[in-house]
Amino acid sequence: MTTPDGPAADAVAETIRLRSALDLLPVYVPGRPAPDDGAVRYKVSSNESPWGPVPAMRDAVVAAVDGLNRYPDMGAAALRAELAAEHRVAPEQIALSTGSVAVTGDLVRALVDQGDEVVFAWRSFEAYPILVGSHGGTPVAVPLTDGLEHDLPAMAAAVTDRTRLVILCTPNNPTGPALTTEQIEDFCDRVPQHVVIAIDEAYREFVEPELAPDTARIFAERGNVVLLRTFSKVHGIAGLRIGYAVAHPRLASALSQVTLPFGASSLAQAAALACLGPAARAELSERAGLIRAERARVLAGLRGQGWNVPDAQGNFVYLPLGDDSAAFAAFADERGLVVRAYGTDGVRITIAETEANDRSLEVAGEWLTR
Repeated sequence: MTTPDGPAADAVAETIRLRSALDLLPVYVPGRPAPDDGAVRYKVSSNESPWGPVPAMRDAVVAAVDGLNRYPDMGAAALRAELAAEHRVAPEQIALSTGSVAVTGDLVRALVDQGDEVVFAWRSFEAYPILVGSHGGTPVAVPLTDGLEHDLPAMAAAVTDRTRLVILCTPNNPTGPALTTEQIEDFCDRVPQHVVIAIDEAYREFVEPELAPDTARIFAERGNVVLLRTFSKVHGIAGLRIGYAVAHPRLASALSQVTLPFGASSLAQAAALACLGPAARAELSERAGLIRAERARVLAGLRGQGWNVPDAQGNFVYLPLGDDSAAFAAFADERGLVVRAYGTDGVRITIAETEANDRSLEVAGEWLTR
């Protein structure tokens, strides 16, 4: 069969050889968008901000558009200087890329040889096993506790001579609980100092302030700790893709060797830099407070309905539905709510605008009384 332009694509045989490691990789499943069918629907399947960029960020992006014919500043000097001042490190200790997930991939490339191990909790961020396995590493997924928290003693026991990296996701995505300063310190004391401990704090801004772990001090006191942050959550620029690591000098240098050149776009750099200004910080802090208040309201509502839900410190709540996860997602979809189901484990629901949160509570209540 041919087309006006030549043989049809499905008539061409592919004889290429793919890496055998791909056969073992899970596929990352993004939050499904809400259908554009005219009905009132709410997308709470991705942990996005319900608000757009603050005015200063929008203005910065518009101003940067005229320079899109030029490559971005690969060193991101201005942004790294601001972030370095915030974290009280040298600018060279800030490693930027297209979201904290990309920086996590850089960590794997910098640390993990073929067959080396990376330990993380499970279920946790879905990209971890993909990043590890795709770069030749061996994922070591340690089950969560019955309370859907990191099982830190079990994770420490899982460290072997082949372990090169341990990832702590706090608050844990998708289940919600956060680690305390004392828990992290105790865990660090149990792990050999040559093993890197990455603290993924993508949702840090949503943690109740009095519960937020002192990861700055933990980082300052331990040469094997690296912090991961993102601008995709509270900052509201997930579409621009930018995140960073705060690392000690030797690891920071290694990250610069393996990262994608020009990974942080000029628009992303401009927006991220703008959100560090005083007015933008104040508005973003207010937004984080609003999310925390709505999260508390939703948690109280769910528990009042009879749900047994884990503590939530991110911008989401988690329903441990087990085998009913897919059925609940379909049930919610029929009622205008697009949620995120995780196999046969549970369902994550993002805290969004008030109307969406109201719908989440309505759907959850209807499920229990169906």
